[in-house]
Amino acid sequence: MKKDNGNSRPSASRRRFLQQIGATSLVAASSPLASLAAQEKAEERILRYEKPVSSNDTIRLGVIGYGVQGHFDLATALKVPGIELAGICDLYTGRLENAREKFGNDLYTTRNYKELLNRKDIDAVIIATHDVWHSRITLDALAKGKHVYCEKPMVYKISQGYPVIAAAKQAGKVLQVGSQRVSSLGYAKAKELLAAGEIGKLNMVNAVYDRQSSIGAWEYTIPKDADAMTTDWERFISVTAKMPFDAKKFFWWRAFKEVGTGVAGDLFIHLLSGSHFITNSKGPKSIYSTGQFSYWKDGRNLPDVMSGVMQYPDSPEHAAFQLTLQVNFISGTGGQEVIRLVGSEGVIDVIGNNITVKHSLMPEAPGFGGYDSLFTFSKSMQEDMQRDYDAKWTTDQRKRPTKADIIFKAPDGYSDHLDHFTNFFDSIRMGKPVVEDATFGFRAAAPALSCNQSFLSKKIVHWDPVNMKLVV
Repeated sequence: MKKDNGNSRPSASRRRFLQQIGATSLVAASSPLASLAAQEKAEERILRYEKPVSSNDTIRLGVIGYGVQGHFDLATALKVPGIELAGICDLYTGRLENAREKFGNDLYTTRNYKELLNRKDIDAVIIATHDVWHSRITLDALAKGKHVYCEKPMVYKISQGYPVIAAAKQAGKVLQVGSQRVSSLGYAKAKELLAAGEIGKLNMVNAVYDRQSSIGAWEYTIPKDADAMTTDWERFISVTAKMPFDAKKFFWWRAFKEVGTGVAGDLFIHLLSGSHFITNSKGPKSIYSTGQFSYWKDGRNLPDVMSGVMQYPDSPEHAAFQLTLQVNFISGTGGQEVIRLVGSEGVIDVIGNNITVKHSLMPEAPGFGGYDSLFTFSKSMQEDMQRDYDAKWTTDQRKRPTKADIIFKAPDGYSDHLDHFTNFFDSIRMGKPVVEDATFGFRAAAPALSCNQSFLSKKIVHWDPVNMKLVV
């Protein structure tokens, strides 16, 4: 088996990464939050990369689902020291051939994931399959004593969340869901700023994930040899209703409700995971979503433009706030991803791992004059009330206080995907909690999946975020 260069000791450029953080990551004025807290976290992670890994620390990894995300996940996982590839499973024969081309003909490959799970030389698995298979394979992997990294959404149906949570607890194995941004330095900084009251009391979150490309709209290239035999179609539909072979449903699966979860399960869930992490939220109490087929009219039955509105209740973790979600697959912006947290005293914009905080503070004195009813009164009344106002409020009390902006930038080359996998493998080796366990993953998945339910039924979905149950 070929070795991945990511398992070698870090280069000088990685060590320079530490020196750059203090100089480039924070640009701020007087705020005490313009600290180097993120630097300490980054240093801890880099030092962890540099520690030698003994043979006892080696983790043998299997991959189930070697498509686009499976490729990205494996490449990132192999950058963590002490990780070795032990096998790959995929239903499409061309991807198994691709795996052997990359890693050598001695690599174990199979089209039956249960055969991979039966191997005693595999400690952990990445599950990067079609959404409809996530919970089934996760349950089987945990039952076989494997640690699990499952791509988001953790489940295809809300009802599947409860057995997955129970199985993870019973197995005593690490289960981490693959919304990698929750392990990022940027989200950690946004969480810190919000908790410190930097923008006052939170009241709204606007979350957007737009794209403008055919690949972004899931029109992935379909191989010329795609047929029922090369894709093992009968095995593929063994967890779905029986369907005739359809290459689009296999390769463009996100666009079809029979096997995927659309923009809600692909992108809303990133926005929900990030918002929940930053706000410490357990989730919304009401969910409404609407969508349309705007441009990519290619047979898909889940929208290419979709919006959602969720109401988050007052809780011990946060004040009540409203969350709006947006995905537009034909956006003239060219594509954007931003979580905007709006508070009573400012705004935090989270764009990737870069954070901007802008403040807008109310003056101590109430409004008076200008676009006001005052000018509609008699002249004598206006003059009398002006004297009263001037006597009560000083010039300084009438001015808006100012507060310097805060800008946080992650260092060049920083990868939250790598941090997420490092956290996963550290949890396996050291028993530390993962950031996105089964409960967190379900609390993000359930509202996302409810958006599809709301869109299809044209009704508001009510959810109990504490007990994680639909409210009928």
